[in-house]
Amino acid sequence: MSTAPDEADTGPELSISDTDKELEDDDHDEEQESGQKSPQKGAAAPLETQEETLSAFNSDIERDTDGQPRYSKKHGYQLNQDIAERPSSADGSFSIPDDTPSLQGSVTSSTSRQAHLSPYGRSPTPSLRPFDRRFQARIASSPSSSPRAASPAFLHSHSRQASVNSLFLPKADVDEQQTPWEVVQWTRLRKISGQAFSELGKRNFGRPICITISTSIALGTSKGIILIFDYNQNLKAIIGPGSKAVESGAVTSISISADHSTVAGGHASGHIFTWELAKPAKPFLHIPTVDRRRTPDADGHAADVAIVHLGFLGMRHTALVSADDKGMAFSHLATRGMGSVARTVKTTRVLGRYPEATPSLVRQRKPSSVLAFSPLPLGNADHASDAMGLVALLTPYLLVIVSTTPIAQTQYKTPRPKEVAAHSAMTAALAWFPSVKLKVSNQATLETSSRVKLVYCWSNVLTVLEVTEVEPSAASGVEGPPNLQFRSRSRWKSQEGIVAVQWLGRSVLAVLTITQQLVILEDSSLRETNSSDLIQKHIYHVDLFSQQLNMLVEQLDEEDASMHGVVADAFYMSFKAYKGRLFLLGFNEVSFGTLSNWADRLLALVQDGNHVGAIELATAYYTGEADKVSVGLPDDDASRHQMVQDKLLEMISASLRFTFTQHDKTKYGTPSLAQLRELASVCISACINIKDTDYLFDEVYTLFSECNAQDIFFDTLESFIVEDDVRTIPPIVIKDMVQHYTKNMLKARLEELLCHLDPTSMDLDQITGLCKRDHLFDALLYVWNEAMNDYTTVLDDLLRLTTRQIPLETDVNPLARAQDLSSAAKVFPYLSYILTSRIYPTGNHLDEDKATLAKADIYHYFFSGRSSGTPNGDYMVHPSKEPINRSFANLRRVLDFDASSFLSMLNEAFEDSFLNGAHDHIIKSTSTQLTETQKFGLSVNRQRIVSILLEVMAPPRYEPEDIVYLNMFIARNLPKFPQFIVLPGHMLHRVLAGLCEYPADDVAEDCQLSVEYLLSVYQSPDVQDLIRLLSKAAFFRVLRSVYRSEKDYPKLVQTCFDEGPANKETVFSCVADCLRATAELNEKQVNDVRNVMKANASQFVRRNVREAAVTVEKYIPDLHETMLQALGENFDDQQLEYLHTILDPSDHRTDGNRPSIQTPNRNFVELYVRLLCEHNPQHVNEYIEGLKAGDLRLEEVLPALETGGVIDAAIILMAREGKVREAMSRLTQHLHTLKAALLGLLDAAAESPDPVNTAEAVHDLAASIQKFTRIGIWFCQSQTKSVQHAKPNLRQAKRGKAKDDVMAVNELLWLDLIDAIVQVAKSVAETLPPLAQSDEHDDGIIGVKLEDNHLDTTRAVADLRAVVQEAFTALLSATSVPRGKDGHQGDVSFLRVLQAFLSRASASSPSLSNLRSVLSTIFSAYSYEERLLELANRLLDKDLFVHVAEADTLRRRGWRPLGQVCEGCGKRVWGPGSGGFIWDAWQRRNEEDSTKMQHEDNQPNVIPRNGKGKAIQEEATGSHDVARARNQKSGYHEDNEMDDEDDEESGQLIIFSCRHIFHRICLAQMREPGDPTESRRHGVAEGGEDIDDDPTHGFVNYVDQATAQSNGMLDTKDGAVTLRVDSTKIASGRGRDSLRLTSKANYNHGLVVLDLAHMPGNACGMWPAFWTTGPSWPSNGEIDIIEGVNLQPYNQMTMHTSGGCSLVGSSCKGNEGCAAKGGAFGDGFNHNKGGTYAMEWTSDAIKIWFFSKGQEPKDILGESPDPTKWSNPISQFQGGSNCDIDSHFKDQNIVFDTTFCGDWAGKDWPKDNVCSTKASSCEDYVKNNPHAFSEAYWTINALKVYSTDGLSSNDSSSSPPNPDAAKSSNAIPSSTQQPTSSVATSLSQQQPTSSVAILPSAQQPLQTVTTSAPVITSYIDGGPITVEVDPAPMMTQIVTGAPVTVTLEPGSPSPQEHLQKGSILIEAGGSVSWSENFSSSGRRRRGVRRRRHLAEHLPKIAGQYP
Repeated sequence: MSTAPDEADTGPELSISDTDKELEDDDHDEEQESGQKSPQKGAAAPLETQEETLSAFNSDIERDTDGQPRYSKKHGYQLNQDIAERPSSADGSFSIPDDTPSLQGSVTSSTSRQAHLSPYGRSPTPSLRPFDRRFQARIASSPSSSPRAASPAFLHSHSRQASVNSLFLPKADVDEQQTPWEVVQWTRLRKISGQAFSELGKRNFGRPICITISTSIALGTSKGIILIFDYNQNLKAIIGPGSKAVESGAVTSISISADHSTVAGGHASGHIFTWELAKPAKPFLHIPTVDRRRTPDADGHAADVAIVHLGFLGMRHTALVSADDKGMAFSHLATRGMGSVARTVKTTRVLGRYPEATPSLVRQRKPSSVLAFSPLPLGNADHASDAMGLVALLTPYLLVIVSTTPIAQTQYKTPRPKEVAAHSAMTAALAWFPSVKLKVSNQATLETSSRVKLVYCWSNVLTVLEVTEVEPSAASGVEGPPNLQFRSRSRWKSQEGIVAVQWLGRSVLAVLTITQQLVILEDSSLRETNSSDLIQKHIYHVDLFSQQLNMLVEQLDEEDASMHGVVADAFYMSFKAYKGRLFLLGFNEVSFGTLSNWADRLLALVQDGNHVGAIELATAYYTGEADKVSVGLPDDDASRHQMVQDKLLEMISASLRFTFTQHDKTKYGTPSLAQLRELASVCISACINIKDTDYLFDEVYTLFSECNAQDIFFDTLESFIVEDDVRTIPPIVIKDMVQHYTKNMLKARLEELLCHLDPTSMDLDQITGLCKRDHLFDALLYVWNEAMNDYTTVLDDLLRLTTRQIPLETDVNPLARAQDLSSAAKVFPYLSYILTSRIYPTGNHLDEDKATLAKADIYHYFFSGRSSGTPNGDYMVHPSKEPINRSFANLRRVLDFDASSFLSMLNEAFEDSFLNGAHDHIIKSTSTQLTETQKFGLSVNRQRIVSILLEVMAPPRYEPEDIVYLNMFIARNLPKFPQFIVLPGHMLHRVLAGLCEYPADDVAEDCQLSVEYLLSVYQSPDVQDLIRLLSKAAFFRVLRSVYRSEKDYPKLVQTCFDEGPANKETVFSCVADCLRATAELNEKQVNDVRNVMKANASQFVRRNVREAAVTVEKYIPDLHETMLQALGENFDDQQLEYLHTILDPSDHRTDGNRPSIQTPNRNFVELYVRLLCEHNPQHVNEYIEGLKAGDLRLEEVLPALETGGVIDAAIILMAREGKVREAMSRLTQHLHTLKAALLGLLDAAAESPDPVNTAEAVHDLAASIQKFTRIGIWFCQSQTKSVQHAKPNLRQAKRGKAKDDVMAVNELLWLDLIDAIVQVAKSVAETLPPLAQSDEHDDGIIGVKLEDNHLDTTRAVADLRAVVQEAFTALLSATSVPRGKDGHQGDVSFLRVLQAFLSRASASSPSLSNLRSVLSTIFSAYSYEERLLELANRLLDKDLFVHVAEADTLRRRGWRPLGQVCEGCGKRVWGPGSGGFIWDAWQRRNEEDSTKMQHEDNQPNVIPRNGKGKAIQEEATGSHDVARARNQKSGYHEDNEMDDEDDEESGQLIIFSCRHIFHRICLAQMREPGDPTESRRHGVAEGGEDIDDDPTHGFVNYVDQATAQSNGMLDTKDGAVTLRVDSTKIASGRGRDSLRLTSKANYNHGLVVLDLAHMPGNACGMWPAFWTTGPSWPSNGEIDIIEGVNLQPYNQMTMHTSGGCSLVGSSCKGNEGCAAKGGAFGDGFNHNKGGTYAMEWTSDAIKIWFFSKGQEPKDILGESPDPTKWSNPISQFQGGSNCDIDSHFKDQNIVFDTTFCGDWAGKDWPKDNVCSTKASSCEDYVKNNPHAFSEAYWTINALKVYSTDGLSSNDSSSSPPNPDAAKSSNAIPSSTQQPTSSVATSLSQQQPTSSVAILPSAQQPLQTVTTSAPVITSYIDGGPITVEVDPAPMMTQIVTGAPVTVTLEPGSPSPQEHLQKGSILIEAGGSVSWSENFSSSGRRRRGVRRRRHLAEHLPKIAGQYP
């Protein structure tokens, strides 16, 4: 036990010195002998000596505070007498039948039906089922409920309150008690701590920072000094002072060689020194650091890199391995020095990479370090790995095992396990255990030595790895290095990170967690056996790795589960193990600890007073249930039992003697009954486990008995007996036990105990006498059977009980008689058990031979024909009053007692194979021992038993009540055993007749079941007699079987009816079986069945109306009428259900047996409708809508429809019959009826006693009026659509004829409906008081007024007005139907209907006031709607004015054209020099306007054209139209040459929002089919589509150049162009602002090189792309070079074509295309600081390359790139027979764009598990999250296009020159290098012969340009340029803001020819001068004006924007 420092100083100097010999023993031998004395304590003293130190008890009786009696030596323990008594066998619980099957698997059997056997009397069910039950004894073999308390389990849920003496303590302190032993017994090394940690020691040596243990204790200090101590704590050596070691910094790692002769230290500076302990003055070996800059081939640690791990290899002290905190590990091997030749050290790198690599050329590596490290030590057993020098290293990512001999080679590596918790602390630890010899060979593998094991930990996951040698195959024949196999054997997860681990033994692990919890694990199971908190030890730890691994924490990705949250401190240098002991280096001390062994723990419990816990723990050690290896116990049971048993018995004896001895009472107090019971329980359990019951009863029971505590002992022992743990008890103890239970009146419990004990140890006289006296017949039967092997003698006594008291005697004792009968009834379960080979009453299996002889005795007893005499033995049988001269007297006695139970028992016994015969093996084996009785019993079989029973159980001795059970018994067993039971026919017929003549109804069902059994093997010769018997017995189930077999189907059906309602559903299946098509009944049989059905129709249909209807409909549909008549008119609800089943198609049956509805009978349909009107009027309309014409007669159902108020259905039927006007008349009549009812309620409302109900009635009537009005509207609308009449000619109507006579039918319907509802509204309005009176407040109840309790009619009036409004609205809708194709608008005219309505109203209204009220009623319905419309119009007008004003402002402002020439033809269209035709056109327009105004003044009848409609003017075409025609007549000049004299106008002009201008004619000619070039580029696509609409349907708004520059989306910085999307504001309108750039030139074949510094990073919803496309997509193809969406981590390259092209194995047709993945994309691309993509397009293939930053080919950005010298492309789309590239890819324009959502990103949004969680849709996310696109930009260093074919001929579609745009960096710089004088040079023969080069605009000016090479050259510069033109240049382009001088060499064409051919294109901000040989400056200027600027031939990067 650890002690305080001040107390420890007073003791011995060092207790560890006593164990020197132990520590020097080989640690890898088998662990020290279990039970040895602790290194701190002596051997445990005998436990009985503890009695002298413990207190005793008071001799007087004491009580607890609750009055519980306590122990008294004089009087013993007083037991409570109110213990619940179990029922005894005499209480009738012995033979309770249950549902448990017997051993033969039979079902349950029953009890008797006789009244005097009440314990198991009649079945509560209508049928007794006497042969369906099984007998069961009261006493079970393993009772589930026993009085035994739960055994204490100290190691699991046991607490100290369970022990004897701990319970004497106050209860408040109990739960806080902990285990009394320490897991590890710690000892502080005082002398070492005093010298090393004192202020003087720290000042001289430095602070100890690492420790290692061998035969010496070595400490490394912070000043570079190593201190060596022996085990006596004497300082043996101080290593390092005066040497280079102290100059090398702190000792950061330390190790001692295996031969204990050398110590090595690694220092913070990277130096390693080794020292011989015998010569510590100077280093034995020095391993310095290396400087790789001077010696690049040398291996070794770098300077100032700390050595964090160090170890020796094998037995050599000149071979070391080391590792530093930068992740480098090395092996060092020193050579032998000879004389003056010093030792040399060969260092080899085994792990890690040197940091000298250039970062720009090497991909950035993850940071690493060696977190844990250990070389394999040597064990005392040879192993193949010994010579390999294995070293295990643990990094943040891998476990690596490296062999260092003969060469460094990786043997095994594995990644970090997936079980490591996400974002947990980064910790690591490992430890080897070598191979050692085993004292006992492994029984599973027969190995004599253990396997090499490595335990390693990552974070909280610990894994054990086994190393085995794989034997080489014999076929190889070559000896090589050993082949090792590494297998991960087991894994364990801790609750927190593990910082250190050590082996304490071969099977014990010590684990230190990050919170300094020590956990002890057993290696085999990795079960945590103990744990201890070491936080008070202040273990030294230091942060070694966080600086090196900070990136793994600082760059923590929350979505990456492999990342760690923190890097833990290192503990491995302070936590060491040696010889099974742990050594700790703390901040202030050094200590060591030893695991407490099993003896220490037991002693600690005893000393703590916990005797119960000590005994229980010792028992667990003995059985192996507790920890074994970790406490020093062996695995094999024999050795462990021998060690523990003596200690266990010693503790039991000492604990009992202490408990029952009087000593110091005041210390512990007096034990209670519960505590003594617990002590008895653990003592009994211990003795049972060690199988020493002699000690239990000789010692333990004796001590309890001597102290008068035997009652406690027996109560505790009871549960062990019941569970069959104790079977044998000495007779004297049994005697005491019987007295105990008898005295306490616990006879039932005593009986149960006797049935579980071995009777051979009992006093039979005592037990039998006791059992007979107390009616313990269960125990009596058991004891007599087991002890005497006699199974029949006791039967006499049991049967004699049935006749011992004669019922006629006057002195009958009813209680005694009931007890006798209850005991006698035990005979039946007893016989059931014995005859089925079970021991009674426990149910255990009876030995086969013993069971056979027992059965023979019993069968002889009952079926031998004579009664038994006096049995053998001393058991005296009382004389019976029953005569013994009758045959089968014993059988008769038991049958007289209870025949049904006996036959039920026999039914169970018949299933036993004994009655099969064939007992020859018994007869032969025991022929001399078998008695005549047994021989007879062996001959008994089932046939004999049945015959005897038939003989005995005959009338008149036995009544039918008993004989019927015999008949049931025979009937049931005859089919089961037909080969064993044979009876004549007359006997079977007698049995059958007896079953049919059952005596009572309660056995009727049993008899019928028995008859079914019997008829399965017996066929009656007289079927009619059989039918008579069955009919008389009412066995209908059997009758049906007979009729079915006889094919008498009518009687079969009749039987179903005769059976009554018991099985009412049977008749339906029976009828279906008879009448289905496969039944094969003849016509007569079918008719007979039909007649039976008719005769019983009423009964049939009332059993189940639905099933009856289904059956009749399916098989005999012509009997429907019969069935309905059978139901009668009084059962109309059943008639309704019947008709509903067969007629209504809305009936969806769940059983799938719905009838197939045939053509319905009209009478049935009419009846069904009438019944629906009466019972379910809501369903009438739905049903009628599904009927066809002619299914019913209107006149038959119309009265019922009207009576039921189903007017809507009546209207439907009348309309279907063509009675349209009559239908409307019915409807209006019903509306007037409702009106009358409503008026009546309103008139009587004032006198109503219940205004609330009146108000509800009014509202209901108003709702009904609304409902039927809507029905009328629906009816009128349907007739309006269906009825087509010729439009009446009102002009032909005769004068005086009513308007109604000339109106169409559908108009008349509208008129009748509107007239009716207006009349209703009018009448109600006239009846009600003025509305102003109803504006008062109500009390919350609708319709009740507060003041006078009158109705508030506001709601009713509002409802009626709404009805009128709804009707007129529907009429307006019907009359405003648009004209059809034939020009006909419909037959209904609103004006005609309104006119006719007013005519009716005027005729019915006597005065104008009444007519006015009608009109006010109509139009007041629209007043509210009118106000709403007015308000809405005002709001709309206000908004409309704002928008119109804005549009007018924009229209007046106009768009200023970008240039002055037409983009189509190149002619000047405005401005100076545009020509006089513009003036002429302006004058003509003014003249046309003036003429137009005069013409309008002269035409006053012409409607002015300022309305919404189109004005119709009959005027001739004016001058304006003439001018317009003349303009349109002007053609377009096809000649490309500009002619200044050609001033003919070209018609009207069109200017686009992009400010480009066209002639209308030019634009029309450009927009020919299949040529979308110019118009699409300038904002108009085919069909008028605006180009601002993204072709991918994205959520994007592409902006122009000016907008992009002003918003910061386009800029040029440091020679690079950046294109951004908007990331500052929430998007609106089309979508988020972005850029789409398209080259104005197009290409055919070539090489495209793109140097990017940044591309749009990954973001949800974004879709960036760099691609090329042809003019007619997809016929001319599309090449996607860079493309991806959302968070896609890879680049996708795709080809899109029309049909007929397949690349990379798939079709490239349409949107899907053929795709390949490769190259960096998004965040991955940007993380690597950019890269270069290249695409080569030839006739053979399209290839794409990607090169990371710094990995590009040197020529890729030069002037002569050669792709053949590059690495393989990441994607190659090979042409050939599957795809003709030239025909599918043409005229490609280069495109940059960044769009959002659309056809790809938006479509994939729901599938993206990450993005879809951020917003409901892609558009919502892109719109509302601008910050998510801060990285969405392109930064382009250079874009180069090398083309073999030059520019496409289709370059005339480019935009006009824009000098401003040219000055503002139209090009992308290729690099930041200085340009040369000649930029473009000729390419090699393998490369394209022409190119386009782009140079930066901010470089030094070019003085001279030479066009000597046949290449395309383009220059952008700000300085003066001189152009020297060769005679035949291919093309020269100049764009500059400075003057240009062109010098033509001799032989060169003239400037005019150059300009005409386009070989020289110049755009200059200054003057353009030619050599003096040419002076046509005007033509030059004109020629220069005709040229296109640079953007025509270059990809459109920062040029013009549509």
